[in-house]
Amino acid sequence: MSADGHTHKAGTVNRRRLAIAFGLTASVLVAEVIGAIITGSLALLVDAAHMLTDAGGLLVALFAAQLMQRPATSRRTWGLRRAEVLAATAQAAVLLGVGLFVVIEAVQRFNQPAEFASVELLVFGIIGLVANVVAIVVLSGGRGDNLNMRAAFLEVLNDALGSVAVIVAAIVIMTTGFQQADSIAALLVGMLIVPRTLRLLRDALDMLLESVPRGIDLDDVRQHLLDEEHVIDVHDLHITQIATGLPVLTAHVVVEAGCFHDGHAPEITQALQRCVAEHFLVAIDHATFQLEPATAQPGHLVH
Repeated sequence: MSADGHTHKAGTVNRRRLAIAFGLTASVLVAEVIGAIITGSLALLVDAAHMLTDAGGLLVALFAAQLMQRPATSRRTWGLRRAEVLAATAQAAVLLGVGLFVVIEAVQRFNQPAEFASVELLVFGIIGLVANVVAIVVLSGGRGDNLNMRAAFLEVLNDALGSVAVIVAAIVIMTTGFQQADSIAALLVGMLIVPRTLRLLRDALDMLLESVPRGIDLDDVRQHLLDEEHVIDVHDLHITQIATGLPVLTAHVVVEAGCFHDGHAPEITQALQRCVAEHFLVAIDHATFQLEPATAQPGHLVH
């Protein structure tokens, strides 16, 4: 089978996996909202908010997996890959709001704990855990295919941990009558949310601000380009990220003037492209180099 055929088949399988996981997560979300209304549990309500964000994340992953199959157009040369950045920013905003609500509400409930229908709380917690375990099994086979699938797998794994916290809180309340266990469980789920929120917001802002992608050292890239034969200087070097797993590099490269006379310039361009695509841990497959003769930079070469 050709590489293209393998990629297309993997993409189809991954979209199916994501669709199943999204369906399970959305179903549990609805169940937990109903359960939170019935039981009055803060932990269940927070886990439902957690599920809402993760369902959104899975939907974005599913959407991104579909967009990866679409060709670029003359108007959108990168397709709609950039849409994931906007979605991630919105997700982070929602999560921060949920985290703030959890802290305030949990502190208030420590002093004035509410009465809970602990049996119903346990039932809804178990329903959520079972659905999350099924989703984990569905996604586990494709979690190594790309970053999109890995992120989706981690979303569901965090959901399962949140369901475990709800179950533990229900059992504690049933056996000891310690109503504050619900608030403690809510804070634990919040602790799962906040670090993910900050990472998500950081990554989204890095893309929006066109920062150098994490895992790439700009000075290291510059030095390796300078080490290529016939290269004298590198300036206007920019490395940005269009979407997850899609770094883009542009640079002006000053080379010996004779390279333009002996027909050696195309070979230099190919060597530079191989360098950034193969040498570093983060491969840069989209690289554009503008070659300039040394005489084009009189007086100073570094921009």
